[in-house]
Amino acid sequence: MIILVCFLIIIILIQGYIIWKYKRQMHDICRQLSFLMKNESNMLITGDVGYGGMKKLMEILNELLMSRKKEQKKYLEKEKIISDTYTNLSHDIRTPLTSLDGYFQILEQCEDYKEQKHYLDIIQERIHSLKDMLEELFLFTKIKNEDYHLEMKQCCINQILKQTIFSYYDEWMLKGIEPEINIIDQPLYVEGNEAAFQRIFRNVIKNTLDHGTKGIGISLESINEKALIRIWNKVQNTKEIDVEKIFERFYKADAARSQTSSGLGLSIAKELVEKMQGKIGVEIIDEKFCIEIIF
Repeated sequence: MIILVCFLIIIILIQGYIIWKYKRQMHDICRQLSFLMKNESNMLITGDVGYGGMKKLMEILNELLMSRKKEQKKYLEKEKIISDTYTNLSHDIRTPLTSLDGYFQILEQCEDYKEQKHYLDIIQERIHSLKDMLEELFLFTKIKNEDYHLEMKQCCINQILKQTIFSYYDEWMLKGIEPEINIIDQPLYVEGNEAAFQRIFRNVIKNTLDHGTKGIGISLESINEKALIRIWNKVQNTKEIDVEKIFERFYKADAARSQTSSGLGLSIAKELVEKMQGKIGVEIIDEKFCIEIIF
């Protein structure tokens, strides 16, 4: 009987010790969580009790913490991208604004009708550039939002590309450019968003006008049940172009970008292409800068 009583006492003491250690571990986990909620730290939940589901609890909490840190890092990176974009564009917008102010002052003092018309044309062009910059800034910000989505439907890509090309006809004529156009007659239907297709083609074509020389070519063909669009232009100093950075924001900040472009055009094109499950790339062959898009 004495032995049995002693045995029961030992069991009770052991159980009491286990419960005490279990409670102590729970208190320590709560303390660690409270610290992590108030402080930026890479620390994870630790403990020396692994029984009673405690180990599994710590593993789940650590997974949750790591997931939260990844989301926070992703959010901060996105915020930095948008902040840097606004900072860069605010600098670029000053250039056409400053020139607008100057041309308005000249216009006030000008009495000759032809000169007035000349300055009004320049002012209109500067305002148009500003409008394009702001539109691309707003679109880039929207695209970076995870809630942004495109409404998809079957689109005739031949028709959209032809309409976009036609909208640049006057600009090409003014610059003495006769583009080489080769678009397949067979209608090609692609699952996508018509406005997004238009924006992609406009941005790529505008890039050829801003940074290329007179040679420009646009083609659309069907290869292995895929639509392949090529838009190319002749360029000089091809060795100075870093193909790996072409689609980065504000790559190759030059005079053309600061005056007529936001520097976001190709970056936006890439984002939209990928949102419609397409691919976009660039290659330089024989002084031809060629952007290829596949849907």
